[in-house]
Amino acid sequence: MIQVAIINKSPHQTPAYQTAGSSGMDIRAWLPESVTLKPLERRVIPTGLYMALPTGYEAQVRPRSGLAIKRGLTVINSPGTIDSDYRGELMVGIINLSDQPQIIEDGERIAQLVVAAYTTVAWTETDTLDDTARGAGGFGHSGTK
Repeated sequence: MIQVAIINKSPHQTPAYQTAGSSGMDIRAWLPESVTLKPLERRVIPTGLYMALPTGYEAQVRPRSGLAIKRGLTVINSPGTIDSDYRGELMVGIINLSDQPQIIEDGERIAQLVVAAYTTVAWTETDTLDDTARGAGGFGHSGTK
């Protein structure tokens, strides 16, 4: 477990794990009034959350499965990435993929946050790559069954 400094300017609960096995914490909307998203409309939703992630960690903003399946609301750039050097407000880009208008209320759980370690890369330019059994097989190369 790592310690992460967080400022919560909203009146809502700070993100927390709902069960012992949860990897994601729910993020709540912080809105002065409800927002209605028409079909295929997208909007950036504020949360009132600010954090200071340690170097070597990122936060991923992911859709909540129930919200996506039941109402067609999902994170437009899933997963959204919050870098360790970002200090602005955590904002969530939401899109309505349903065929009906959807209302987002203040305090509603709109996404989930997963904090994960990452590794940086140092590229080594070359003219050849080692061979593998898969080779250059891309989309659909292994079939459907």
